[in-house]
Amino acid sequence: MKIVIIGGGWSGCAAAISAKKQGAQVILLERTDMLLGTGLVGGIMRNNGRFTATEECVAMGGGEIFKLIDQNYLHRDIEFPGHKHASLYNVATMEPIVRDFLLEKGIEIRFATRIDNVVIKNDHIEAVTAKIKVNKVRFDGDVFVETTGTAGGPVNCTKYGNGCAMCILRCPSFGSRVSIAAKCGITEMIGRKGDHIGAMSGSCKLLKESLSSEVADTLDKAGVAVIPIPPHMRNAEKLAIKACQQYALPEFLENIILLNTGHAKLMTPFIPLESLRQVPGMECARYEDPYAGGLGNSIRYIGMSPRNDALKVLGVENLFCAGEKAGLLVGHTEAIITGALAGFNAVKQAKKEKPLVLPSSVAIGDAITYVRDQMATEEGLGYKYTFSGSVYFDRMREKNFYTTDIDKIRKRVDEAGLTDIFS
Repeated sequence: MKIVIIGGGWSGCAAAISAKKQGAQVILLERTDMLLGTGLVGGIMRNNGRFTATEECVAMGGGEIFKLIDQNYLHRDIEFPGHKHASLYNVATMEPIVRDFLLEKGIEIRFATRIDNVVIKNDHIEAVTAKIKVNKVRFDGDVFVETTGTAGGPVNCTKYGNGCAMCILRCPSFGSRVSIAAKCGITEMIGRKGDHIGAMSGSCKLLKESLSSEVADTLDKAGVAVIPIPPHMRNAEKLAIKACQQYALPEFLENIILLNTGHAKLMTPFIPLESLRQVPGMECARYEDPYAGGLGNSIRYIGMSPRNDALKVLGVENLFCAGEKAGLLVGHTEAIITGALAGFNAVKQAKKEKPLVLPSSVAIGDAITYVRDQMATEEGLGYKYTFSGSVYFDRMREKNFYTTDIDKIRKRVDEAGLTDIFS
C-alpha cells in the first residue's frame, strides 16, 4: 500500500504517522523547505476543550505528535483571557523534532515539492505531479490525503485581505497552494461571514527582543503579558475578521495580549506598526511574522473540500482530507486529530475495508460530524469551530464533553470501543 500525503503541516504529519503505523509505505510531499505549516508560528495547545480532545486522541492510540509537543513546552498550564490550562510550545525548535521523528519512522519526505496537477481516471487518482527544477516528477499512489490548507496564495490575500503580508507560508518563494480536490474537478466550499470572504489568520508575532525589558521579562516568567490599549486605538471591526473566533473577546479588543512561544505572539490579526509603537513597552516593536504584519495577515478558509465523516472527499474515490481542508476547524489540535483519522482511513481504503467513523459519543467524532452539518448551511459557513472556544466549545460544555479528568476521558473512549484504535 502506498499512501501519498500532500502538505506537511500538522495534519499532514499526523496523517503520515497514522498511515505508517497501519503498515503502509508513506511519502509526504511538502511545498516549502520545512514541516508544520502555520505550526511554525503557532504554539498554543491544551487550552479549554483542546485538553479534552487531545486526551481523547491519546486514548485512541494517536498521541505520538501530542507527546512530542508535550516535551517541548516553554510554559505549561497558564491562563489568559477566556482560556484556561493552556500550554505553549517553542516554535523555534518544534519542526526539527517532528521532522526527525517522521524520518525515524521510515516516512519519506520530499521538500520543495509543489504538486501542480493530478492524473485521474474515472474518479480515481492514479498520481500527482510536480515540476522540480526543469523536470516533471510523478508520484503514484493507492490512496491520497490532501492537507494543503486553505490559505494563500498572494492573489487571494490581495483580493480578500490587505495583500501579501509575507507570512510563514512563503508563497512568493515556493509557489502558491494548489488544491488537489479542485484539480480533480471538485467544487470546494468557501467560508464567509457577511461581506468577508474567508478569514484573516488569527495572530502576528513580534520579535521579543524588540519589546521593553519589563514586557519581555513578564513573558519569560509568566508566559503571558496583558497591556491595555488606549481607547482611541481600539478597533472592534478587527475582531470580526479573525479566523480564530475563540479569541474574539472584549479583552482582546481592550488589551494587547502577548503569549511567549519563543516569539511574542500578538493575539490579533494585525496592528499598524505606527499605532503599535504608541503603546507603552512597544516603542521599538518589530514584526517577526508576518514580516509585513502591520499590514495584515494571510487569508484562510478559501477552498474547503466536501467530505463525509470518514474524511473522504466526495466525488473522488481515493482522496481523503484533513486539517483546514476538512472544514472550518481551527487550530493545531484540530489539524492533528483530523490528520490521524484521515491517515488511518486512507489505509482502510487501500485495504478495501470499511473506514472508521468516530461516534458522536466522543468529542472528536461529534465535532467532525457537527462541522460537516453546519457547513451545509449559509449561517454555518459564517462560523469557525474549535475545541478551545466559540460555538463548538459551548456545545462541548452543553454535552458534558469538556473535562480535564484524564481517567474520565479514557473511560468515555473505552466505552465507545475506541481504545488504541489508531494503534
